[in-house]
Amino acid sequence: MKSLPTSYTRFRKRITILALAAAAACAAVASLCAGSTALPLSQVLAVLSGGGEGTARNIVLYVRLPRTLAALLCGAALAMGGAVIQGVLGNPLAGPNIIGVNAGAGLGAVLCSALLPASLTAVPIAAFAGALGACMLVYALARRTGASRITLVLAGVAISSMLSAGIDALSILFPDAALGANSFLIGRLSGVTLSALAAPAWLTALAGAGALAMSYELDLLSLGDEVAQSLGLSARSVRNILLTLAAVLCGAAVSFAGLVGFVGLLVPHAARFLVGSEHKYLLGASLFLGAALVTVCDLAGRVLFAPFELPVGILLSLMGGPFFLWLLFRQRGGRRP
Repeated sequence: MKSLPTSYTRFRKRITILALAAAAACAAVASLCAGSTALPLSQVLAVLSGGGEGTARNIVLYVRLPRTLAALLCGAALAMGGAVIQGVLGNPLAGPNIIGVNAGAGLGAVLCSALLPASLTAVPIAAFAGALGACMLVYALARRTGASRITLVLAGVAISSMLSAGIDALSILFPDAALGANSFLIGRLSGVTLSALAAPAWLTALAGAGALAMSYELDLLSLGDEVAQSLGLSARSVRNILLTLAAVLCGAAVSFAGLVGFVGLLVPHAARFLVGSEHKYLLGASLFLGAALVTVCDLAGRVLFAPFELPVGILLSLMGGPFFLWLLFRQRGGRRP
């Protein structure tokens, strides 16, 4: 009799994930159809199937399709990366920025713009390298003091602060570089091409599959180092592997989308509310919910403020800021200082 509730709970979680996948698909369809020039669904489907002609074909294939795929990929990667980071660090306030991803990517982008101002294609590569480099530096510092949760958090905060100072210094010394990297620093999906998404898509698929394969180890690690080690898990090694996967996920996203914030913080909490804390389900729910959220926010930034466009990074910051304050207040148990 006890297996019935368990079976029902698993069934409900799977249905929830399927519903989130359907929501992401609906958001993608809306993103392809809506915009400054509205296109009927039949016309969009005709273009995607190889037909269509003229302006509609150019709009769908060269503007909206790359942007929609970029939004889906960015949201999925950042949300899964954030879920992994929160599970590994056992900190509900943690996000990609806590291990230096955003600051490292930003410094890489600004530095590339300063040294190679004519090479636009090198900026995403430099951003990805900066994100991974910052993570490796955090790991190196944390390993010298035991690589515990608290040392990883403190090392991440310290490295992020120094890298942010480096971004500010380069922006002052090389004003043109700051202007060139401006769209990257605020998080913008306009101008993304299909060719620019190929490598990040492969990295996201591989790192996401690796995180899902280690969902059981992530469950154990989230219980605490002592419990994990008592069950035969090498906490330090597993933590380093999982944080590397999270860094690849987040680095792949920011390499083409820029510094899109708060997805890795907000989405895992919403997904945890829907499917619980078991990472086998949490990562899947975060994947589709993150994809849907970024796609909807990008669409809103294009449609609600037409003929102007509000970058998706700004919209997500407007949403994430109040959510972070609410979460911080909730973590304090509602007590005022």
